[in-house]
Amino acid sequence: MSKTEILTPANSQMIFIDQQPQMAFGVQSMDRQTLKNNTVGLAKAAKIFDIPTTITTVESDAFSGHTYPELLDVFPEAPLLERSSMNSWDDQKVRDALAENAANGRKKVVVSGLWTEVCNTTFALSCLNDTDYEIYMVSDASGGTTLEAHERAMERMVQVGVIPVTWQQVLLEWQRDWAHRDTYDAVMELVREHSGAYGMGVDYAYTMVHKAPSRSVHTGERLDPVPAK
Repeated sequence: MSKTEILTPANSQMIFIDQQPQMAFGVQSMDRQTLKNNTVGLAKAAKIFDIPTTITTVESDAFSGHTYPELLDVFPEAPLLERSSMNSWDDQKVRDALAENAANGRKKVVVSGLWTEVCNTTFALSCLNDTDYEIYMVSDASGGTTLEAHERAMERMVQVGVIPVTWQQVLLEWQRDWAHRDTYDAVMELVREHSGAYGMGVDYAYTMVHKAPSRSVHTGERLDPVPAK
């Protein structure tokens, strides 16, 4: 395994750390709705490419609240690995879940979590210290209590070998080639729903260039354009 080897559906696994409402309340490094959009988009990407995914939570009933329902909708059968430590690596259940996937060649661990400067950083440093895994920190699907806290945490992690990425970068790296038709349509639907301007561009290309009928990304119903006057 090498850091110059790109992410693929065969070498990756995913972990979501503390994507819970009370943790999100404290995020000020980016718009919270954008953070949630990116997190759910990343989860849907992992689903499309059958990436083994671990979801871990902290003090759900006592403080943090329950994982976003939109995230749980993507992985309705995934166990929620509850812990007390701020550092997920301290929890044997989490280590076991990651190790099981790593044993199958999935040593590139894609991470989305809250907060960047606490739960993400301690997990990443401890994991790198104890294993030969590679950590890919999804910066725009993670958030800190301030922009400076987020940025300094990202810098600290990069200095010890963590690889910073964005959620859409991960999605397109997994897709790699538009000739991969088995995932093409699902990726396009995901882009249209979660990728902002990129998704708008896809809609435009479909309807204006390729003359496809407009359809709702949520219902699949045809949206007839307003007749030209």
